[in-house]
Amino acid sequence: MLKNEWEKLEHAYGNASDIPALLDRLKLFPSETSYADELWHSLWSALYHQGDIYTASLAVVPEIAVILAKAPERATPSFFTLPSSIEVSRNRLGTPIPEPWNLQYHNALAQLVIFAASALGQNHDPKLARAALAIWAAASGQHANAEFVLEVPVDEVDAVLEWYQER
Repeated sequence: MLKNEWEKLEHAYGNASDIPALLDRLKLFPSETSYADELWHSLWSALYHQGDIYTASLAVVPEIAVILAKAPERATPSFFTLPSSIEVSRNRLGTPIPEPWNLQYHNALAQLVIFAASALGQNHDPKLARAALAIWAAASGQHANAEFVLEVPVDEVDAVLEWYQER
């Protein structure tokens, strides 16, 4: 997307003209040791604010796929969890994808699944594995499964499974 097109889009804090600069920094594949790492925190905060999404949120999914295509092995979890969260929220809220972006958006989700598989082939990090599961589920329309992976903390999965088995 051209930089001047971002000015027409919105995110949680208003005009999305600041997103291209954040995407330029994302091209450097910054480390992600926690959710509060500055770049990822800024992207999450603007594009997925308390479960809400915006026009810029939908536009950023293909941009993330383009960036990740250059080096999928350098992926960190948010390369997959942010687009997954956007897609889950889009589905939950019934937000339509503007027609010019529809095919590109869905193609990006499918590409992210491939990149996740590639990243996992070289990195067996549990957080990356959960992120890969989330993007696979979201991209395949399994929104409830994606939301489960995204929302249930790792240390609570066993308790949830135990509760389910006791029913």
